[in-house]
Amino acid sequence: MTAGSTIPAGLLALGVEAGALLRERGETIAVCESAAGGLVAAALVAVPGCSAFFVGSAVVYTVSASRALLGGVTEAPKGMRGATEEFARYQATAIRLRLGTDWGIGETGATGPDGNPYGDPPGHGWVGAVGPDGSPRTRRLATGSADRTANMVAFAEASLGNLLEALRA
Repeated sequence: MTAGSTIPAGLLALGVEAGALLRERGETIAVCESAAGGLVAAALVAVPGCSAFFVGSAVVYTVSASRALLGGVTEAPKGMRGATEEFARYQATAIRLRLGTDWGIGETGATGPDGNPYGDPPGHGWVGAVGPDGSPRTRRLATGSADRTANMVAFAEASLGNLLEALRA
């Protein structure tokens, strides 16, 4: 994927499938992403009729953005940092509560070409989904690649793939 290109077909297909399941179930979703930079939301919003299930999203890339957009809706674990399973769960839960949806997605990681300030290598990430029962489903990513845009797409695909597993469970 390059600047100005369309949503990759595989990512769009995941968005279409997730949207169909959400619409069929009469459920809604909100997205909080970091490293994917809005690709998860874009794949869902690209689905015609998405207003039936998509409520909104936030790209939370810094600690100050996290505090401003997610703070106050649920307690953030003390000492929590980005690019962890704990943070992906927090994002998914907080955005779900903030926007009052049935489902929430959280995504965090290091896309590259370098690692993040916490010492995680490029391609390291976590995704989470939290549904109506509040139980999180998470998945770790380790692409082994320093290709920033490829990792952004991989993180977005993993986010929607994880959601689909949760919806089918």
